[in-house]
Amino acid sequence: MTDGPDDEQPTREELRTPAELRRAGEPTLAEDLLLLLFQPRSGTIAGENHLFYVLAGAVLADLALRGHVRSTATRTGSMVVHAVEDRVPADDTLHSTWAYVSEKPRGVQTVLAATGPRLRAPLLARLVERGDIREEARTALGLFDTTALVEGRTGRRADLLQRVRDVLVDGVEPQPRIAALAALISGSGTLPQFYRDIPWSTPVITRAKQLEQGNWGAGATAEAVARTVTAIVVSNVIIAATVLPRI
Repeated sequence: MTDGPDDEQPTREELRTPAELRRAGEPTLAEDLLLLLFQPRSGTIAGENHLFYVLAGAVLADLALRGHVRSTATRTGSMVVHAVEDRVPADDTLHSTWAYVSEKPRGVQTVLAATGPRLRAPLLARLVERGDIREEARTALGLFDTTALVEGRTGRRADLLQRVRDVLVDGVEPQPRIAALAALISGSGTLPQFYRDIPWSTPVITRAKQLEQGNWGAGATAEAVARTVTAIVVSNVIIAATVLPRI
């Protein structure tokens, strides 16, 4: 007896969980940042010692870019982040940070420290799931089984790197996500590690600092809130990368 139309087995796409389906959509800014920080030549991730601050900064900047959070100044001049109540993010990673901020307005440094430590593993797993990074089994010294990270075959890292280079080297006016990526890389202190692809020159440093401060160009006027939040985030990432304890 053959199976009828109603007896057809569900496809892998139909069996995917809601979380898997969300991850199959547009990558988050934190995923893009982690992918860029991955160094294919060495199989390492740049800025590992303070990576969790930087990834948390990318999540917070992404929430601003997508309109999920806003910022206000306190009486002392410091900035706090508020969740936009009717803008609940669907993505698990973004939602986790949004939920933390929704409990009450939070200082940026508080958000980075509270949400960052749990980000690296799930974000790396997403990149592996997408095929942007591959895990390759190897044997060290002929005795120990290890796992090395190697670049995937999607070409997405090369595309992101080229777009960041276009902005920093050629002066192309950036799209908001690329501006935020370049600002976060610069603020994290890892930009010199890209010297083979992005010259470590005075014009590049000057342009990167402009992006850190929210100077994204005339075309970014509509992203004023995102630029402000990202600039605050980057300034706190710089503090985290240079002053706070490393892990």
